[in-house]
Amino acid sequence: MNNALVLIVEDDPEIAEILDRYLAREGFRTVRAADGGIALDHHARLKPDLVILDIKLPVADGYEVLAAVRRRGNTPVIMVTALAEDLDKLQALRIGADDYVVKPFNPLEIVARSKAVLRRAAPPPADAVLRVGVLEVDPGSHVAAVVGSDGRQVLDLTLTEFRLLAHMARSPRRAFERSELVDACLPDGEALDRTVDSHMSNLRRKLSAAGAPGLLAGVRGIGYRLDEGS
Repeated sequence: MNNALVLIVEDDPEIAEILDRYLAREGFRTVRAADGGIALDHHARLKPDLVILDIKLPVADGYEVLAAVRRRGNTPVIMVTALAEDLDKLQALRIGADDYVVKPFNPLEIVARSKAVLRRAAPPPADAVLRVGVLEVDPGSHVAAVVGSDGRQVLDLTLTEFRLLAHMARSPRRAFERSELVDACLPDGEALDRTVDSHMSNLRRKLSAAGAPGLLAGVRGIGYRLDEGS
């Protein structure tokens, strides 16, 4: 976490300066963007560890920036905005925000939330058990199970289904494109997007039968996501 690079996307220079100063005091490196276009350029070029993102921005608003960041990968994003309505929060979280803070805010809260989000985003050891809601995936033993009030039910998965589930479980709530899932999890002979749909249909059926019907969700126009809140 020390020396992590934070991209501050805020068109109000006073707020951006306050965030910059408090984050720098805690050892973060920072870079600023005053509009959505610059933010996406900085994100692509600098690959920040965390994005602090306003919603009302010139060029491209925060929702557009967040969606583009999620298509590129799983960079943690904290939305900081004056929009306090529940629908605004739900939209941000649905697109893939990791946290949501409403203005006016205490800068120390932003620092604390930044640290918490970065801790959660730290990749687990390759053989660590992955937990997403009621789902447990153990890469070391190659076992996936749903743990609920009725006990622990091991899923009967094919090798490809397990690879897909484990890959997605490393980044809960992130929307994965079909092409990425093909590259990461499927053998050379299965490199078709529609093959992913077939595997995901089987996974969804098996998860539902085990008591986790809403865990695997389709994301329109993108691909799939594991939602730990489902």
